[in-house]
Amino acid sequence: MTSFETGRVIKSTGSWYHVIKEDLNVVECRLRGKFRTKGIKSTNPVAVGDIVDFETENHTIIKIHPRKNYIIRKSIKLSKQSHIIASNIDQAVVIASLKQPRTSTGFIDRFLVTAEAYHIPCVIVFNKIDLLEDEDDLNNLISAYEDIGYHCIKTSVTKSINLDVFEEIFKDKISLLSGHSGVGKSALINTLGLEIELKTGDISEYHDKGMHTTTFAEMFMLDKNTSIIDSPGIKELGLVGFEKYELGHRFPEIRELQADCKYNNCLHLNEPECAVKKAYKEGNINYFRYENYLNILDSI
Repeated sequence: MTSFETGRVIKSTGSWYHVIKEDLNVVECRLRGKFRTKGIKSTNPVAVGDIVDFETENHTIIKIHPRKNYIIRKSIKLSKQSHIIASNIDQAVVIASLKQPRTSTGFIDRFLVTAEAYHIPCVIVFNKIDLLEDEDDLNNLISAYEDIGYHCIKTSVTKSINLDVFEEIFKDKISLLSGHSGVGKSALINTLGLEIELKTGDISEYHDKGMHTTTFAEMFMLDKNTSIIDSPGIKELGLVGFEKYELGHRFPEIRELQADCKYNNCLHLNEPECAVKKAYKEGNINYFRYENYLNILDSI
């Protein structure tokens, strides 16, 4: 009779998967033939964070346990398929910067919307604050996000600002870190005391975009109860599996008001007696958040 063991996928290179077992030993596993997960047209049937069963003798993955959640994006090369960035996470942390490079609120909000769809708590880390001449714009941005329930912190690796606060947010959780290339994600991770030094990339002056330094998502353990998943730098985040009528539920400030709209299927565009439009016109919904809602709605 074939025996099997259970572990968590901590790294994927496309054809091989590093799986950590309960005893913290890591083994390399592969898939048996074609392996498909039900209901998800994904380019990667096995994702970092997955709990899997594998045959003890030949290290072949034979089962993926049900996922409690996942963060997913459109595949870069195959528009009709998706790519699972990570699964079974306790929180998502998006790293942003207002300078070198500038992270758009559109990117941040797409990430937040994706996390909201699977009820994954989010933290927004605004890094490289030492590059800012003043912090007025940043403080206004933070106020806008904190007002709707998102935890925000300001950091600088160069000036060692709030690195202790940054470390504290990961305690006893499995966390996914994401953001544009060049925002300082790897440099921040390197402050956490990991044994491995992650590469840090330069900024392309021509495009003001980061040079990619992370190729595959990978999980690192800070201690037995604390892990972080570093994901490749993302230029764009295409949403997957959204219907237009669902989008409002993924914006906390819209979700709070839409029960007061006249129509149950209100998209908050030009419908009469729309509570969301009324709040927006009265300044009770932030301008950029509503504009990002419209842009995402248009893309679905």
